[in-house]
Amino acid sequence: MALLNILITGTPGVGKTTLGKELASRSGPKYINVGDVAREGALYNGYDEESECPILDEEKVVDELENQMAEGGVTVDYHGCDFFPERWFHAVFVLRTDNSILYKRLETRGYNEKKLGDNIECEIFQVLYEEAMLSYKEDTVHQLPSNKPEELEDNRNQILRWTEQWVKAHNP
Repeated sequence: MALLNILITGTPGVGKTTLGKELASRSGPKYINVGDVAREGALYNGYDEESECPILDEEKVVDELENQMAEGGVTVDYHGCDFFPERWFHAVFVLRTDNSILYKRLETRGYNEKKLGDNIECEIFQVLYEEAMLSYKEDTVHQLPSNKPEELEDNRNQILRWTEQWVKAHNP
């Protein structure tokens, strides 16, 4: 049986982790938060003092996840997507959030002014959506709004329906 791999991406604060965990609890795919994997495995190659965050070693992350992704049935959550092999994902969902809502979410997290500004700018200019469109086939990439709690439920249900259709089509 073919197993579906999904990537949930978007600017920090758009709800990737909440949606990923919700999907895993409802449909059972293995859920991987790349930030957690990086922390647990110390998969970094430095620290960005200005943004106050570690710098991900993308090659180490890919090496760490390769076997799990080959097995399939995985939902991955990370704000970047251009370093993952295209072959890993059957669907890429880019979450989008209104800038004023996103600002409040990131401010609540305690982001410094530079980090706040960089992330809001990233959302305004659709940087992660463009990254996804350049990194994956167009029909693989889907944008979903993530502003209100009701949208979380809508997004979960939409992804679950899409997953069911994919499984039926790929497992005759």
